[in-house]
Amino acid sequence: GPLKPEITITYIAVSAIFFNSGLSLKTEELTSALMHVKLHLFVQIFTLVFFPTAIWLFLQLLSITPINEWLLKGLQTVGCMPPPVSSAVILTKAVGGNEAAAIFNSAFGSFLGIVITPLLLLLFLGSSSSVPFTSIFSQLFMTVVVPLIIGQIVRRYIKDWLERKKPPFGAISSCVLLMIIYTTFCDTFANPNIDLDKFSLIIIVFIIFSVQMSFMFLTFLFSTRNNSGFTPADTVAIIFCSTHKSLTLGIPMLKIVFAGYEHLSLISVPLLIYHPAQILLGSLLVPTIKSWMVSRQKALKLTRQPKAPVKV
Repeated sequence: GPLKPEITITYIAVSAIFFNSGLSLKTEELTSALMHVKLHLFVQIFTLVFFPTAIWLFLQLLSITPINEWLLKGLQTVGCMPPPVSSAVILTKAVGGNEAAAIFNSAFGSFLGIVITPLLLLLFLGSSSSVPFTSIFSQLFMTVVVPLIIGQIVRRYIKDWLERKKPPFGAISSCVLLMIIYTTFCDTFANPNIDLDKFSLIIIVFIIFSVQMSFMFLTFLFSTRNNSGFTPADTVAIIFCSTHKSLTLGIPMLKIVFAGYEHLSLISVPLLIYHPAQILLGSLLVPTIKSWMVSRQKALKLTRQPKAPVKV
């Protein structure tokens, strides 16, 4: 169509999100986030190892149900996806969590996903398609790393203006994200060959929300244990980064790995549902998570204060 999504979405929209991140992120925050190795390991292992394995085990049970098998395969592809480009960052920022860690994990996870996600798709779904790692890597380098670096360079020259005017970076990213979701939905449901029964669709939507809630609760439990070493702000970043999945990287990867599959549109549906669902669920939980984080931070502050000596 006139929007040319193959160019505007694949290149311009993704580049705009990362340029926006580069422009809004303080360099020192990104540098300090690099050092938080334990948090990065937690997020990447959860999202790229635990998540797809848990979904695979769950699908062994669902395979005996009448749910459309291609939608179930689509659920497995959701589990194999890397962390998202920006939704986790936007929600972490809205709560007041560790935004720098969220941004680092989004960028780092995207690059891990270049290699790991196609391998996971081949492992769990058995597609024998050869994956052009070089072309995916170069595309991601041009749409992720280059805009991020350019954003950081531009920030150095207009730093004072940015701090004075405080442009609505979050709103800009959200608008770009909406455009990505809209064009991807149009692309999928415009396919005349898509055969989607209502029963399977309703069940898949229910499963997606249930999986998200369960995994958010799991990451909350793991990251708030006494010996975890994570702050409440870290926990917020962990909850969103570990459970959110990338649509921006996911759809192009599915098109490459499953090129020529007549059921590609059906395989894409769960990811198309998961992405807006994670934003909706995350947005609804922002006030609850924020109040927990603030009260937890206050409680920790009180316990660390030295007690005044008792006068006799």
